[in-house]
Amino acid sequence: YLNIAVAGHVIWERFCNAVGHPEWLENPDYKGSKLRSQNRDALNAEIDKVTATKSTAEWVDIFNKAGVPCGPIYDIGQMFSDPQVKHLGIAKESARKDGSRLGLVGQPFTLSRTPSSIAVRPPEIGEHTDEILQEFGFSANEIAELHKAKAV
Repeated sequence: YLNIAVAGHVIWERFCNAVGHPEWLENPDYKGSKLRSQNRDALNAEIDKVTATKSTAEWVDIFNKAGVPCGPIYDIGQMFSDPQVKHLGIAKESARKDGSRLGLVGQPFTLSRTPSSIAVRPPEIGEHTDEILQEFGFSANEIAELHKAKAV
């Protein structure tokens, strides 16, 4: 899957030429970003047909060479293994409550004066349920009954 930016006229022209469909430039339904947006379903169907003919890596290479902003759309595993993600330090790790490691997504940019970091691990599912229920006024007995009924 690809994320392709084709809003501006120059980029739209580069895109049409890169995918081998310069005739889209003359299509009255696609003249200008407003019309491309209004006719998005038809245009996306055309783009889907074309992009299905090559791999994501091939298209990224083609679009980069043509000056069309794009990038792969990753699943979470692919994101953590991307060389650029590793280089930028976006992939972070945190220890779970049981000591195992958890992969997390950090900030996609670095600020020199205010660098970001993961200060605390994210909570486990349901970890704070009892505390939250207490804050809403549930008694210890009521919370125990909710657990017994498997409502929480």
